[in-house]
Amino acid sequence: MLVQSLYHVWSFFLFLMSVLFLCLCLKFMLLDYSLMVEWILYSFNSVSVSYLIYLDWISMGFCFVVFFISSMVVLYSGVYMGDYNYSSIRFLLLVLMFVTSMLLMIVSPSLVSIMLGWDGLGLVSYCLVIYYSSLSSYLAGLITCLINRLGDIGLLVSISWLFSYGSWNFMFYLNHYGDLIFYLIIISSFTKSAQIPFSSWLPAAMAAPTPVSALVHSSTLVTAGVYLLIRFYSYLIFMNYFFMFVGSMTMVMSSFCANYEFDLKKIIALSTLSQLGLMMSCLFMGLVDLSLFHLLSHAMFKSLLFLCSGVIIHFMGGGQDIRMMGAICFSLPLTCSCFNVANMSLCGFPFLSGFYSSDLIVEVGVFNSLNMFYMVIFYLGLGLTALYSIRLIYYTLLVNYNYSGLVNSGLGGSIYYMKHSLVLLSIFSMLFGCVFMWLSNLDLGFLLLPSYIKILTLFIVLLGVYIGYEMNFILYLMPKTFYFLNGSMWFMYSYSYSVFEVGYMYGFNLIKGMNWGEYYGGSGLSYYLLKLSNLIQFMLLSSLSGFCLMLIIWLIFLS
Repeated sequence: MLVQSLYHVWSFFLFLMSVLFLCLCLKFMLLDYSLMVEWILYSFNSVSVSYLIYLDWISMGFCFVVFFISSMVVLYSGVYMGDYNYSSIRFLLLVLMFVTSMLLMIVSPSLVSIMLGWDGLGLVSYCLVIYYSSLSSYLAGLITCLINRLGDIGLLVSISWLFSYGSWNFMFYLNHYGDLIFYLIIISSFTKSAQIPFSSWLPAAMAAPTPVSALVHSSTLVTAGVYLLIRFYSYLIFMNYFFMFVGSMTMVMSSFCANYEFDLKKIIALSTLSQLGLMMSCLFMGLVDLSLFHLLSHAMFKSLLFLCSGVIIHFMGGGQDIRMMGAICFSLPLTCSCFNVANMSLCGFPFLSGFYSSDLIVEVGVFNSLNMFYMVIFYLGLGLTALYSIRLIYYTLLVNYNYSGLVNSGLGGSIYYMKHSLVLLSIFSMLFGCVFMWLSNLDLGFLLLPSYIKILTLFIVLLGVYIGYEMNFILYLMPKTFYFLNGSMWFMYSYSYSVFEVGYMYGFNLIKGMNWGEYYGGSGLSYYLLKLSNLIQFMLLSSLSGFCLMLIIWLIFLS
């Protein structure tokens, strides 16, 4: 019981912290107030090392969301990760280290302390991804860690670059930085937020336990890049059509791929990637407040979606293939109700959290004279979101039983504490959008649109729902290459072999069919070292005269 009580204590503490940050956020928002706290760690003559904390309603609001979701995930993990073992205590400590790193990143106006939090996020997320000690987990952890390292390199270069401006507290100098620093920060954030071409690590990281996916890969780690860009925001740099194009392509690519995926957690991961693309596109249109709004509301319903999927996977005895599910609503009615709330909110169903943010982003984009290409892309993203959500609901809830041999029959009593997390997150998934909109006065904007444009978002969502349902009965409508393209995230998983085939397969098929990249690389070098070693060994063992001759040659060479 000690392990379970630890989980409950920490869950309660995190919940109290979330309430505290919510109250502070409301107060700071009401008074339009911000606070900077400086703690001098070391001072000697003119050298001063200090730690700064910057508190305003944006950082407080994000801290509230992080702590609230963490408390729900910790409560849920007490059952999910098992009791009475040291491994689950290690899991709890890793989650708490992750939350600490996130807090360090959120409240820092200094790039050095942001780097500490940023690096902490990368390292702890690696430990969490490889928590299940299997080969697939190790490979997923490796790709996650290596791609995130690229972003760390960009931040390290930015830190050294800021030497020339006299301070690492970037908020004081945002109007004075050169363009290249902003571009470096943007590309570094793209690695953490898994934008094209760094997208492949997010679905791979689903090898982690489901509570980790709910906390790390929906609301904190992947949104750290978006949050950093909100902090670094400058209208002169961020009104950028190229980066907006990258964000919108990420949104469409991940939505397409989610429609051809059968792993439950990977579908939800790809939908997270789609929403991250929407946030980035929104940011590069100049809509900072709406990007933050969508970031916070998305965190609520996406973590709920992951936690519901965790209960379903638990029920399925560890199975994640949606083709093996069906009619789960009869066995898990409450979980499926919460799952539907999260899915509908993701689609942008009217009067749920996702509706207020995604609908407003599209309408403001159209109102700000968004060109035809981006308008089509945004509406396509909306429709595809509804399409893969309905496909997910169809396979898990609507089709007949497919899981007779896989059911975890002993689930009944253990799900009790999980239910608390699901119900609380469901309430926030329904109410958070409208409450935040009223509090931050986002509904005071005057948008004058024709009625057919106003109704178009709802029409596209309903069209996506209908096509998503119909597509479940259409088999192999497209050629095989189309499914291969979408099944490999537009060749992000498997483009390396295509490049290898084009660039490496001509000429130089020298030794045992080695290509020139191998021949001049490690394989060729090891081959020749082996041959040289064999030759020397042969000469040394052949005769005394040969040995003496070699000895003389070596002595001449050494002298």
